[in-house]
Amino acid sequence: MLNFLLEQTGRGIDMTQASESRRSAGSFERDPGPVRIGWLGARGVRGALLAALTVWATATVLAAPVVETESGRVAGSQSHEIAIFRGLPYAAPPVGALRWRAPRPAAVWTGTRDAVKVGNACPQKRGLSLEGGGDPGTLDEDCLNLNVFTPRAERGAHLPVMVWLHGGALIFGAGGLPLYDGAALARQGAVVVTVNYRLGPLGFFVHPAIEREAPGGAVNFGLLDQIAALQWVRRNIAAFGGDPTNVTLFGQSAGAQSVLALMSSPLSRDLMQRAIVQSAYGLPARRRAKARETGVRVASAVGLPGADASAEQLRAVSAEQLAALEGNELSLAPSFIVGDPVVPVTPVQAFRAGKQAKIPLLIGSNSDETSVALAFGIQPAQLIKKLGIGGVLVRPLYRDVKDDAELGRQVVRDAVFTSFARRIAVLHAAQAPVWRYYFSRVPDGLRGRQPGVQHGGEVPAVFGTADLCACTGATPTDGDRTASQAVATRWVGFARHGRPDVPGAPAWPADGKFKNVLLEFGDEQVVRTEFMRHRLNSFIAAGNLLGP
Repeated sequence: MLNFLLEQTGRGIDMTQASESRRSAGSFERDPGPVRIGWLGARGVRGALLAALTVWATATVLAAPVVETESGRVAGSQSHEIAIFRGLPYAAPPVGALRWRAPRPAAVWTGTRDAVKVGNACPQKRGLSLEGGGDPGTLDEDCLNLNVFTPRAERGAHLPVMVWLHGGALIFGAGGLPLYDGAALARQGAVVVTVNYRLGPLGFFVHPAIEREAPGGAVNFGLLDQIAALQWVRRNIAAFGGDPTNVTLFGQSAGAQSVLALMSSPLSRDLMQRAIVQSAYGLPARRRAKARETGVRVASAVGLPGADASAEQLRAVSAEQLAALEGNELSLAPSFIVGDPVVPVTPVQAFRAGKQAKIPLLIGSNSDETSVALAFGIQPAQLIKKLGIGGVLVRPLYRDVKDDAELGRQVVRDAVFTSFARRIAVLHAAQAPVWRYYFSRVPDGLRGRQPGVQHGGEVPAVFGTADLCACTGATPTDGDRTASQAVATRWVGFARHGRPDVPGAPAWPADGKFKNVLLEFGDEQVVRTEFMRHRLNSFIAAGNLLGP
């Protein structure tokens, strides 16, 4: 029953059916020119002082934060007290012969590179990011860039670093979306980094021709990008005021899956000191052999001779054509490929074996995660009908729920998200401290309009961007902003100290195998013990029987 449910909510979702050119290279020289002010004449000391003050104020406005990176000098912008650097390349463009290869080092430049504008987003089907957080802007394969938000762009500040991996089913999204603007979090005293990585068949792809170039080699190229970004952070973030020995990796949905994968990967376990996992999902893994079959179908779909297509032919296909492919048979979304050096085993297998990074973990989910299934045409009521005898078995776990649609909504939420958070928490608690949360505070303007906090609904609260992104469907209230501040304070406190406890807020007990406890972010922050114990244990037991 659980296997059927997971297939319906993962494999059965056509993530590409929900409803350009390369940006010209700008000059790396930043020269605003001298500030000129007309001669005021003989107006005495008052006039001279006014002139001096005008020059000082104008120069202050024009002044831009400048940082020296390993590739060259960059000049960002200042937003109030936060220095912002956008579109910083952390790797070479993965174009031409570098498509479907591990990322290479970024080129070195001379002069000062302008870091004011958001860089290119990775190729994806247009419109999906607009529905999920804003306009990604220019789409181009030359997209391996990141953004840095810092309250102190100076060496020696030793601020905690928070590196964000965006969601989007591994087929859409971008680190530069307004939803992920890191300024508000940075004002809490952290250096925030948001990252682009390759998506869809450009980021996760297996084909016989590519495998012949590197037998047994990596095929999760998007994860290799994320690892390269973390390595860039380790080498460069001190210049932006960050502490390279105190890095928190955090992400939502596919970004949360990425966090778990990188915690589990032998290539990246040592690149982070803490982790935050928001709404990770327990869906069936994509094995390498099956992913290869998908790759062959992709080659056929773009007019090439399937398994006989050459690497040169595949690399000659435009990024736009690959990103536009639709249909479950042509997509691996929303899963990684298991069976390469990056993801040799599933995260659950790694956590079971105690081979994950042994670092503090914060993990949780929302009260209406099923909204992601509804967005892609999956009807919970129909799922309950299709379950047959399985539907009869789950009903005792939800005795107060009579309506099939509501039952389906809660079953999908708990089987795929709520129980998965608990499952990972129990496994990780044997190695390192873990804190679990449940996010149920619906924005004031949406109450009565939706049954809970939708998939991704906590992200504007974490980043404090509800006003900026205009993506929540309601105008934020002061109550919403206060609640968001409380969440952000917890997240940054965790990044700083490795514990999510902060002054003036309830103590947040750690979760564990024999201590089922979490913090619910509702209208108040409330500690819940034995939260959904029977139903979560049932889904976890079923998942253990079915395998990772």
